[in-house]
Amino acid sequence: MKNLRIVITTALVIALSSLGLSAASAADSTATRCAATPGAAAPASRAAAQPVTVWLAGDSTMANPGSARCPVGWGSQFDALFNTDVTVRNQAVGGRSIQTWMYEGNVSGTKGSDGECRLTSDTYSSRWQSMLNASTGMKAGDYLFIQFGINDSSSTCPRHVGPARYRQLMTTMVQAALARGAHPVLLTPVAALTCSGSTATKNRGFVNETFAVGSATRAPVVDLQSLSVSLYNNLRFCPHNGDFGSGPVGAFFCNDRTHFETYGAQRIAGLVAGDVRRQNLALATYLR
Repeated sequence: MKNLRIVITTALVIALSSLGLSAASAADSTATRCAATPGAAAPASRAAAQPVTVWLAGDSTMANPGSARCPVGWGSQFDALFNTDVTVRNQAVGGRSIQTWMYEGNVSGTKGSDGECRLTSDTYSSRWQSMLNASTGMKAGDYLFIQFGINDSSSTCPRHVGPARYRQLMTTMVQAALARGAHPVLLTPVAALTCSGSTATKNRGFVNETFAVGSATRAPVVDLQSLSVSLYNNLRFCPHNGDFGSGPVGAFFCNDRTHFETYGAQRIAGLVAGDVRRQNLALATYLR
């Protein structure tokens, strides 16, 4: 009888031990599965944001300032709105139409039979060539902001650009960016301050042409003319007595109702950044 009790006790011990091992194994397996669940990794292990370069092409309303206090282009204030993963390369130049910006020195002072300023050479300007450079220019993930349409409205060469030519040249720039994996963003020209009584009004051309290129290429368009006019009205810049050297208008504009003081450039840059966020462009994730 004693031997029987020993046999039964031994069997029970072995069975209980086996159950314990199974439970431990199951617990280990569950822990392993939880550790492998997507999203369980700590935020620190996520890939860091890729550095991005934002290239700017445009005229004096976008350009970096010279030695004088005024004008200050809004592009010079754009970098401060982003985190340190973004570098802004401002290649805007005062007095340029889209054609003289692209073909600096190779646009003649005479028009051809098509009404466009003749090119003496199809060699691109050094600034556009630098953007197209395979090693140091636009790369995949970068952005190219394009804003012209002010000097282009000149009736004389070399600045003059007709609507069809404007669309052609802007499309060329967009396609060049896309070919390099960069993201083009088009902007209608920022407005000068003109008043109709107590209302600021639009005064720039090439708006339809800019939207047409955006539609054809699926490039986003920032309607900076409309945004700037709305800002002028919100700030109640109109009616205006023509004195651009004092008061709120003088703090915003140079003494020409077209170019900006530093404060004005900051506000215009803020409009562009705000529309980047509103349109939910991927670049918005880098905004401060």
